[in-house]
Amino acid sequence: MNRACRALAIVTILGVGGLAALGVAGYFLFTRPHVDPLTKADAIIVLGGENDGRLEYGLNLARQGYADTVVLSNSYDDTSETDRAAYRRACAAGTPAITVVCFKPDPYTTRGEAMFLSRLAKQRNWTHVIVVSWNYHMVRARYIFGQCFDGSVTMRPVPRAYDFTVRRWAMEYAYQYTALVKAFVLGCDTR
Repeated sequence: MNRACRALAIVTILGVGGLAALGVAGYFLFTRPHVDPLTKADAIIVLGGENDGRLEYGLNLARQGYADTVVLSNSYDDTSETDRAAYRRACAAGTPAITVVCFKPDPYTTRGEAMFLSRLAKQRNWTHVIVVSWNYHMVRARYIFGQCFDGSVTMRPVPRAYDFTVRRWAMEYAYQYTALVKAFVLGCDTR
């Protein structure tokens, strides 16, 4: 085997091995559940995402007594009227015992949500929040909220199954890895 073929074989093996390592790590980081035990908190923040039951799940946690404030991120402006109506209903679901705060993050990212929550927490003297999002978003959201919020964070994924194809999981892993690097680079500005 000549030198060029050997070099190509080594590069191919390293590339395939690297992709396999990222896939295995992705499974443990993004596919396996990352659920913290529930304890009473100052607020529950429901991160933006698809209308997959997250709004109702966050409100139900408050009804169960885990917090008396629910903070809902608006990611539904560019979605169907059904999704926008569900968000409006959730925003109007406050009761004398439960306060609902609805907001649009700026920037329109998890970082923007964490920055908003951090400012709100300082105003209201919150020290513990519950964060609701997708299971595969838990690791990245925990990292970002850890950058932005000085208190403790309990991570709770929306209770649902993800029957993604291998291709969809590969795309999700790639997105989450890239977004983690972006979060590391950008840090958090809570001004």
